[in-house]
Amino acid sequence: MASSSFVFCLLLALFAAATTTASPNPNGYMHLRFYNHERILGSGPDATVVYAVERTSSTSGAGFGNVIVYDNLLRAGVEPDSPIIGRNQGMGVGSSLAENSGLTNFQLVFTAGKYNGSSLALQGLFPVAPLGTVFERAITGGTGKFRLARGYLLTTEVHSTNTTLTGQLDAFITFR
Repeated sequence: MASSSFVFCLLLALFAAATTTASPNPNGYMHLRFYNHERILGSGPDATVVYAVERTSSTSGAGFGNVIVYDNLLRAGVEPDSPIIGRNQGMGVGSSLAENSGLTNFQLVFTAGKYNGSSLALQGLFPVAPLGTVFERAITGGTGKFRLARGYLLTTEVHSTNTTLTGQLDAFITFR
């Protein structure tokens, strides 16, 4: 009887160890970093951000009542020739009378690499702010390897030219 109890305890300990190491992170979350490469509003026929509705004239697109749609590249690095890992597809609505922010609703759709075929759903405010400003949006769900995802995305605009804007995206993901 003592040996069967010992075997049972040993099996229970092995099962507990196996389930503990299967966690994506010992802190209970996953951290991913990638870069949003945008051809800014008004940068010509190659723009990846365009007006769907231009109610108010605004250089940032955040004019109250404006609606923009976008389909930006997600890359592994900040360099414009770094590998493409997906797309940032969504829309923004100028939701501030002061024209200093807009509400965004978008999907990060992964088309290459480890998360190919998966996506993250996000929403939140996008402030019109200087380069280097960090802002946060909510991860509200996901598909594929991100099914039942929750968490937050920190965005920092790290590089800009007259026609491009590059943002560093840090996703902190938990699973229900």
